[in-house]
Amino acid sequence: MLLTRASEYALLSLDLIIKSQKPIGSEQLAKELHIPKSFLAKILQNLAKSEILISHRGAQGGYALNKEPKDISLYDIISSVEGKKAFVFDCSSYASSCPNGAIGTCSISPFLAKFQLKIDDYLKNLTLEELFYE
Repeated sequence: MLLTRASEYALLSLDLIIKSQKPIGSEQLAKELHIPKSFLAKILQNLAKSEILISHRGAQGGYALNKEPKDISLYDIISSVEGKKAFVFDCSSYASSCPNGAIGTCSISPFLAKFQLKIDDYLKNLTLEELFYE
């Protein structure tokens, strides 16, 4: 699966944000998680653009959830942070050396398509609430 550290950092940050009683800033999150602040700031901005987080400005500012944890799917988080769908297998990375010459025409393509649908369904139905509270 093509998930990067960005997805991991997003989930770790969301865990702290959920547990916080007030908005929490990117600097504090970066410090607590030992993550580069500039990288984390981009992740948090993407989550805010996707309306997963809300950004509060000012001295008491920071990030807070914009929705209830039960209403935020992992699919939405990963798509927001990665900027694309979470693919199980990326044929395009070796397309030039594919013996079949075209993406999606090999003997395992039907399996990969079905597997991708199952992963998508799983991520769409797995919420932050389930991830952190169950």
